[in-house]
Amino acid sequence: MTQQKHVARVYLRVSTDEQDLQRQEAIVTDAKAAGYYVAAVYREKASGARADRPELLRMVADLQPGEVVIAEKIDRISRLPLEQAEQLVQSIRAKGARLAVPGIVDLSELAATAKGVSRVVLDSVQDMLLRVALQMARDDYEDRRERQRQGIELAKEAGRYTGRKADPKLHDRIVALRTGGHSIAGTARLAGCGTTLVKTVWAQHRRQAGNSAVEIEPTGQRKILPTSRAQMKLSGLNPHKRGGRPK
Repeated sequence: MTQQKHVARVYLRVSTDEQDLQRQEAIVTDAKAAGYYVAAVYREKASGARADRPELLRMVADLQPGEVVIAEKIDRISRLPLEQAEQLVQSIRAKGARLAVPGIVDLSELAATAKGVSRVVLDSVQDMLLRVALQMARDDYEDRRERQRQGIELAKEAGRYTGRKADPKLHDRIVALRTGGHSIAGTARLAGCGTTLVKTVWAQHRRQAGNSAVEIEPTGQRKILPTSRAQMKLSGLNPHKRGGRPK
């Protein structure tokens, strides 16, 4: 008789647009090698300290009873404050699913077959281990933020702080997707970036559009000139050539 495979949903996350998810892709291969059927892989570039991550919410919504959520580490799932992190875990459990994360002993199968006091103890130990792991993930996040803040302050004092470098190609893609009618979450997914960056770039684009140059045509009519690189591309202009004309 063929043993039924466990169904898994794999969640991959990095915090910033500059980081690469490739390193975590091995989790998918490892899950299949361990006998799991991988129903879906959810890839996200967003801070684990945010509860409104689109792909995370989509994964929770997709979960079915008996499924397993697999991630590289618990901090890929959450760097939220403990109370919010526990709410997230509870939303996963409420769907009848469970977490399978390296570094956290999974006692769920033992607890399922145990009875009486043994089951109560196993459930309590599992909850305690998970709480400790979630709190450690939050503490690590706060420590990193504090070190980053201190580093930025020192760099500013030394006159070396320049901020994060922008990616013009990514910004153009974001503007093109938003202009084409995609939602913020949909744009973030298609562009491979976080929703915060989408909101920032789109806000900058709208401000630039509001300050577009005005050209007086031979007919005497006023013509709004596109000012951003993305606008120029959509208009058929060469953004690299001053006074570019449609191709």
